[in-house]
Amino acid sequence: MTDRVAESAEFDGGVVVGVDGSESSIHALHCAANEALCHHTVLHVLRAWSVRSVPRPPDCPAGAVPTLEEYEKQAQRRTEELVAAKLGENLPYPVQVHVVHAPPAQALIQASERADVLVVGHGGRGLADLLLGSVAEQCVRQAHCPVLVVRPRDQRSRD
Repeated sequence: MTDRVAESAEFDGGVVVGVDGSESSIHALHCAANEALCHHTVLHVLRAWSVRSVPRPPDCPAGAVPTLEEYEKQAQRRTEELVAAKLGENLPYPVQVHVVHAPPAQALIQASERADVLVVGHGGRGLADLLLGSVAEQCVRQAHCPVLVVRPRDQRSRD
């Protein structure tokens, strides 16, 4: 018998940011951290994952198929390491990392039901980066709280 992996993030209030390791999501992480600091609230870092989006757990023997729980632990570990590397350790606000086995837009929209604000990266690649990425667009259209869409600095400097 196996444990169930998390399919949604459980929390109440605060700033939620979607992070996948991309440049856009790292910039969104920094902006969300600033929001959490300014509003004296908790920062919830959400990593939606699938077996295809998380590296194989290093402690899984060759030839063995990792369980979903092992992939979830790998996603949690990698996301915590990313947050520590990008934001540092001793932050003046609480940070909670949530890993959710779900499509990114679905996980973020569901999390927006309990968030004060949702922060997502721009992510677009079309028409000279003017279009939103599909996850950001879905969040803007369907989120249950205000959404802050963040563009990386190099994109803003071209405007």
